Amino acid sequence: MHEVRRESRNPPYLPDTLVDGHSQAVLVQGDCRVLISGQVGLDAEGRLAGPDLAEQTEAALDNIERLLSSLGGDLLRVVMLRIYVAEFARYEQQAVVEALRQRFPVAPPAATWLIVFGLSDPEWLIAIEAEAVLP
Repeated sequence: MHEVRRESRNPPYLPDTLVDGHSQAVLVQGDCRVLISGQVGLDAEGRLAGPDLAEQTEAALDNIERLLSSLGGDLLRVVMLRIYVAEFARYEQQAVVEALRQRFPVAPPAATWLIVFGLSDPEWLIAIEAEAVLP
């Protein structure tokens, strides 16, 4: 089995994105690329985790973590996130930052954040896609 090498890159000549819980880039070498569909704030039974962005963000990240665990990985294998926040919750984004900083305290993945008009269910405030590399 091959080792996965993952190295966050945050050069000093670019803005400091570590304060927001993500890296500017991640250099990855490994065997298996995993693309995870957008995870929303639903629990394992398909119920909304809560009405606010913080609860839904935690649930979405829990879903990503469980999915990776089922494949023999963990959040340390995540190299890229795409975060879609519903317009309605745009001013609550600090909750997302806090969740990312807690889940990825060292060498966080690269990320793209987008504000979208809405998600497919009006109660959903966030969807998070992830890319990971597994050995």
